[in-house]
Amino acid sequence: MATFTNQATLTYNGQTTTSNVTVGELVETLTAAKTAVVPTYDPDGRVTYVISLVNSGAAPLTGLTVTDDLGGYTFNGATVYPLSYTAGSVRYYQNGVLQTAPTVTAGPPLVFTGITVPAGGNAVIAYEAAPTAAAPRSAEGLVTNTATATGAGLVNPVTATETVSPTAAPRLSISKSLSPTTVTENGQLTYTFAMQNTGNTAADAAAGAVVTDTFDPRLSGLTVTLNGTALTTPAQYTYDAATGVFATVPGVITVPAATFTQDAATGAYSVTPGTAVLTVTGTV
Repeated sequence: MATFTNQATLTYNGQTTTSNVTVGELVETLTAAKTAVVPTYDPDGRVTYVISLVNSGAAPLTGLTVTDDLGGYTFNGATVYPLSYTAGSVRYYQNGVLQTAPTVTAGPPLVFTGITVPAGGNAVIAYEAAPTAAAPRSAEGLVTNTATATGAGLVNPVTATETVSPTAAPRLSISKSLSPTTVTENGQLTYTFAMQNTGNTAADAAAGAVVTDTFDPRLSGLTVTLNGTALTTPAQYTYDAATGVFATVPGVITVPAATFTQDAATGAYSVTPGTAVLTVTGTV
């Protein structure tokens, strides 16, 4: 709500007098809200945003421009953007009815032009944005971005802000290698299982991680280690020599969270995965 003042001046016979000061309020008819459909994001995922514009006035608001700053923030004297618009994703509604998509400038910043909000009605702009390399990865990270509506009929810009954060979870991968790759009968071989966690949360015992495998040919006389420490059966792993089925006990495998470093020049985050190594050695 904007306040305005006014004062009149009367001039006569070389004299000047002023009136009292009147004060009024100009009621703003447009309100805005911005919501992320899901308040968290994955590094390789997308965020769906919904901007809602409500016009409480008796006249439509036409030709508005809505600008999204895509979460831009200052880093080492430069502006970096943790979000990028997903081309072709915008949907535009008036009073719930799908309209022709507005003109989009991907930016950054992201700009939608030609927005109309009907009298006594609403307009909704829904669109997707993808995290960039400058999007925080740690569980404590935040991306705050602001949408601003401007145009004729608006006394002041109308803004709405939303904040999202990285999904707090482990992100595990596993690779397997064999040594030696050629082995004689009654010879020994070692399977190595290398696990990586690129997530911002450790895969701890509560995560219940399990490594399973079926060894063919069957192995006997197993020796099992995790990060160089011997594991025992059946407390920490099981093995059926008849079928070759091997499994660690849930929660024995733990993998620390990744660490994240932001490049001083570009603002991009690099990932150093947390690791764990399981080895199984046996006789063929």
